[in-house]
Amino acid sequence: MKRALGVSVYPDHSDTEKDKAYLKKASECGFSRIFMSMLEVTEGKEVVKEKFKSLIAFAKELGYETILDVAPNIFDELQISYDDLTFFYETGADGIRLDAGFDGNKEAKLTFNPFDLAIELNMSNDVAYLDNILTYEANVPFLYGCHNFYPQEGTALPYDFFERCSVRFKKHGIRTAAFINSQAGKIGPWDVNDGLPTLEMHRHLPVDIQTKHLFATGLIDDVIIGNAYASDEELELLGSLNRYQLEFAVEFKEDTNKVEKVIILNEQHFRRGDITDQVVRSTEVRKKYKNEANPAHDNTEGFQVGDVVIGNDAFGKYKNELQIVLQPHSDDRKNKVGQITEKELLLLDFVKPWTKFRFKEK
Repeated sequence: MKRALGVSVYPDHSDTEKDKAYLKKASECGFSRIFMSMLEVTEGKEVVKEKFKSLIAFAKELGYETILDVAPNIFDELQISYDDLTFFYETGADGIRLDAGFDGNKEAKLTFNPFDLAIELNMSNDVAYLDNILTYEANVPFLYGCHNFYPQEGTALPYDFFERCSVRFKKHGIRTAAFINSQAGKIGPWDVNDGLPTLEMHRHLPVDIQTKHLFATGLIDDVIIGNAYASDEELELLGSLNRYQLEFAVEFKEDTNKVEKVIILNEQHFRRGDITDQVVRSTEVRKKYKNEANPAHDNTEGFQVGDVVIGNDAFGKYKNELQIVLQPHSDDRKNKVGQITEKELLLLDFVKPWTKFRFKEK
């Protein structure tokens, strides 16, 4: 399944022209999905419809898919029935996210709405919610899953729980989404906004590392910035990110030579299938560069987790083999050529047997 980047907008808390400028910039950076909050309604039904319709029409011209986040009270306040989604269709939305669940049969029937609106479910519960809906023969292509976000510091999901919840959806081939937190965004749906991530471990991390992590799990198809507005720098950073394989940011040692830099930056790496606990081994490069000299340098210090090392001229047939250190050790037949940035070390857990990966210079 293709992976997408998304942004969030909050029309009841923001200026329409600012929202449009934000969506335009994000579109230029390759974003294609919008989470649009309709959790609060402060105006009449037709006024609300026109406000959202105008913004969604603008987004459609930019190629966005828009999912409206709705809560049960909105149906009551706007006098909308779950059996008639005409109101949401007329706004131009591509789907609605159900903030609360029903009995399973109701959700399944909603996926057969005549407007082909996607029905997005809350993924942040480790219960058989989805399985129940599927037993009622839901229209699966119109069923999405999306995690919650958590505005209060310390309340977002722990990773192990997130993983269990996500597996429940991914094993059925349901399209999945989760939120990351812009370090610049100040706007959310509520008056408390300590950031809007799905995972608590992400709250204070740079956006690219949050995104790399979610994609690396293999459990999330769409990554959405939860708060508005992300900075131009954040949008551009995510726009340039490799969505389909791990790409580590590496800080080079001063004495790293030309051959080593070429090996690191220009080659497609993958971890050997017969793995070891001590290092990630990328062995094909040693064959390609077996005739290239590689004098020893930075080879007497102890290697630490996340160090990138390459075999030097003293390493025989293993000369120019690239390794990422997983356990501290020493070996003067290897040169330390750089290190993966500290905040990206969490990504090492996702380098499995045969995992493909690349490097970019920080």
